[in-house]
Amino acid sequence: MPVDPVVSVTPAAADLIRSLRGRHGPLMFHQSGGCCDGSAPMCFLAGEFRTGASDILLASLSVDGVSEPVEFWMSTSQWELWKHTTLTVDVVPGRGSGFSLEAPEGVRFLIRSRLAP
Repeated sequence: MPVDPVVSVTPAAADLIRSLRGRHGPLMFHQSGGCCDGSAPMCFLAGEFRTGASDILLASLSVDGVSEPVEFWMSTSQWELWKHTTLTVDVVPGRGSGFSLEAPEGVRFLIRSRLAP
């Protein structure tokens, strides 16, 4: 389990999270590093994506205007590659995976990473 992982959201991502939360209900993110935009975090209804022993909860994100934390999960194997980074959830124009809740919006979530201090 990571110690004090750094996962944050940009203002644009927070706006989209608030909008999706308002329309769909509580949310979660999962990033597998596999197929289907594996380098992009996928946004689901909370509990819709089944996490398992190969996943790790990196953060419970607090987003202004969202009443509950938004969990951010990653596969353990992906975390092993990225554990020396800080992660920022951002949103960019373009269609991502059809499985992620933002797909119909014409935008997609994206992870920006940088080496941790």
